[in-house]
Amino acid sequence: MVAIPKESWSGKIKEIAFGATDDEGGTRDRKLLLGGETTLPFLAFEGRVSGPAIGMEVLDHIGEDYPHIIIDEIGDVVKDPVAWARACVDVYGADFICLKLLSTNPEEANVSAEAAASLASTVLAQAKAPLIIQGSGDYEKDARVMELCGDVAKGERCLLARAEQDGYKSIAVAATANGHDVVAFSNIDVNIAKQLNIMLTEFGVPIDHIVSDPLMAGIGFGMEYAYSAMERIKLAGLVGDKMLQSPMIADITVAWSAKEAYRVDAKLGDERERAIFWEVASALAALMAGANALILRHPRSVEITRKVVDELIG
Repeated sequence: MVAIPKESWSGKIKEIAFGATDDEGGTRDRKLLLGGETTLPFLAFEGRVSGPAIGMEVLDHIGEDYPHIIIDEIGDVVKDPVAWARACVDVYGADFICLKLLSTNPEEANVSAEAAASLASTVLAQAKAPLIIQGSGDYEKDARVMELCGDVAKGERCLLARAEQDGYKSIAVAATANGHDVVAFSNIDVNIAKQLNIMLTEFGVPIDHIVSDPLMAGIGFGMEYAYSAMERIKLAGLVGDKMLQSPMIADITVAWSAKEAYRVDAKLGDERERAIFWEVASALAALMAGANALILRHPRSVEITRKVVDELIG
């Protein structure tokens, strides 16, 4: 019998707890463990592998450019973030929810931080899965939004997103003060990903409370470049770089940024099937690159991706 060649790695990806159950002082119905692997994705014969967590996004407000294919699939729940969150968990089987508070952006609806925190509190009460709370990307407004949301979610060990190189301190404070984890966002740059983790730990965020988001691009938006960056981060962690041993999350909803994904064009085939597999293909690329958690948009994308993962894990 020919021996299977095996790679040996000296490093290990940190295992991050996401969500707190009753016995941990929270009210989540599950705790997800992200990371903990000692080898590359799905190579269980070499070492420990970890099955990815698959979550879904919930927006506090949908704009006119939100894909009609999603609205047609999930219906009127898109008008109610709380009902939407419940459907993601109870109907579509999401492991977690990513609540995107986009309407807090001062250049858009400019919804108050207090209103955003109230919504986050209601979602936590009504949908018991672990929760990511994501701001609008406006550093100044997000500072207040994360402060209040982190406070109302105290003890639930949420993920607060997204800490960036030029705006990480307020999110770091909100997280450490209330027992949450931090999503560290870098724009397809390995060096920035490492530097951001260093800055967060120096500011008081434990390394085992950081999840990296190196920005996974979808098909047609530089997926190969993003894949390469994520893979390099994972490899660096496995060879022993402690500042690159955080588990990674990938927001695959970016796949819908490509109009070709769902544009109505007879030459491109059924846009509904095309859009789903556009998202699924982007998701699988992220998993192969080393993502430990995915944020998806379409319910069937969740179903198909989970089926593929189950087959790969065995």
